[in-house]
Amino acid sequence: MSQSEEAAAPSGPPVAVSTAATASPSLWHDRNFLTLWSGQALSQLGAQITELAIPVLAVLVLGAGEFEVGVLNAATMAAFLLIGLPAGAWIDRMRKRHVMIVADAVRAIALAALPLLWWADALQMWHLIAVAFVMGVATLFFDVSNQSIVPSLVPARQIAEANGKLQSTEQLANIAGPAVGGWLIGLITAPVAILGTVLTYVVSLVALLFTHDTEVVVGRNEHDRMLRSIGEGLGWVFGNPLLRRIVGTTAVSNFFSVLTFTLLPIFLLRELGFTAAAMGVLLALGSVGGLLGAIATPHVVRWVGEARAIPLSAIGFSVVGLLLPTAALMPAVAFPLLVVQMFAMSFMVLLYNITQVTFRQRITPKRLLGRMNASIRFVVWGVMPLSALLAGALGAWLGTVPVMWIGAVGGLASTLFVVTGPFWALRALPDVDEDAAAPEGASAP
Repeated sequence: MSQSEEAAAPSGPPVAVSTAATASPSLWHDRNFLTLWSGQALSQLGAQITELAIPVLAVLVLGAGEFEVGVLNAATMAAFLLIGLPAGAWIDRMRKRHVMIVADAVRAIALAALPLLWWADALQMWHLIAVAFVMGVATLFFDVSNQSIVPSLVPARQIAEANGKLQSTEQLANIAGPAVGGWLIGLITAPVAILGTVLTYVVSLVALLFTHDTEVVVGRNEHDRMLRSIGEGLGWVFGNPLLRRIVGTTAVSNFFSVLTFTLLPIFLLRELGFTAAAMGVLLALGSVGGLLGAIATPHVVRWVGEARAIPLSAIGFSVVGLLLPTAALMPAVAFPLLVVQMFAMSFMVLLYNITQVTFRQRITPKRLLGRMNASIRFVVWGVMPLSALLAGALGAWLGTVPVMWIGAVGGLASTLFVVTGPFWALRALPDVDEDAAAPEGASAP
């Protein structure tokens, strides 16, 4: 699921999973968490504006075809495949908040180059691809650090609440961002709208400067060799049978969904004839489902059980994926059909993501959080640039709509890992994995 695995994505999930008996005040009263949250909320809004503006810039301004769009999308996610594993080991050796600050600075500087090149009448497709790659590298470090920093900001019993609030905010950004982006693109053009995102990254950087964390980084003399560090992260992830199945479903889903979403701008703007504003409104309305999914997750989990929520949500987002290419067969009702499809997809993806991200954060020792998240992202996001390139090649050969069908039908296979696993027999996911857990300083199993 490139829709925020975690991602990437496909990137990067609240369910009360702590066994702690004492209640804690809501995080709405935690000024430190709210400082981080406010910066993230604004930068996520800006990111959504750019996620719409760059494809519009490529397709409508620079006249990019299927293959060029595929290369552009691959460049955005290439870092997860190329440096995803060592990035996790590097991040575990650094203060994650500091990594996020540098990443925000890099993203702001790189993105600012696009409107400057456009004003100079020098913007070319390779500029978009280069900036997309740099942004992807910075986003890799930011996202892995962001997913790993939560246990250093809040008590363990509030991790699920923090994830739920951050994911809810992301979905609000997904709702407002495309609509605002479509309006801005129509009003001031795509390159100028990108400057708005640059400003949000600067605000995020300032918020991080004023955020405090409790992370303690081990000394240099305590660092394992790089390969050993990477191996420990991989060993932790793949030593847990539940995590293995979750990673399998997420990776296969991401591969096939990226086939679809790589060509989505061409599908909407050319095949269906939508305007940039209509595309933004469509994405915004669809994201309402994600917001409701984030709100509904604790209630769904209490109803069906934390473990069963994972295969149920996977079945849901895979089946509704078939509605996307179906819209090409019914152009008269394409817009409302796609609103329903994206609404249901976002709802199911958020239910899946909040549940599985909370589970893996809860069971992983703090010293392994960066490597755990990077190892998972290496697999589930690493397939995405390969899929984007394949989407571009297949789109140029077969056409856009056939590739959408391949992605939708192939996505059904992603459910097999969790549907055939032990999730149905469980209700709650375990707090620790007794077989994979290792004491502090021990090597991975």
